[in-house]
Amino acid sequence: MTERVWASSHRAEGRAYVDALVKAGFAKSAMQVTNDRSTVGNPAESIQFSVRWKDGQCLVGQVGPATGDPVTVVVAGLPGGKCLIGDTRPITW
Repeated sequence: MTERVWASSHRAEGRAYVDALVKAGFAKSAMQVTNDRSTVGNPAESIQFSVRWKDGQCLVGQVGPATGDPVTVVVAGLPGGKCLIGDTRPITW
């Protein structure tokens, strides 16, 4: 799934990964994604996306020019139901 997005022209857009996860059957309400742009408006060197799933685990992915190939890992979820630490963008689409 991430490989298809990575191979597309939307490879550095968080929305594309969220949409692919939704298409794969994951709940958008269980997801987080970081910003596609830096605080000064430049494209992000990498973005992270996550989805909380079975048994409170999190699928976390990191992609972008600075990461090389996409990286994914399954880790334990954080207290409070989140997967990523820090600021994430609202998923309002």
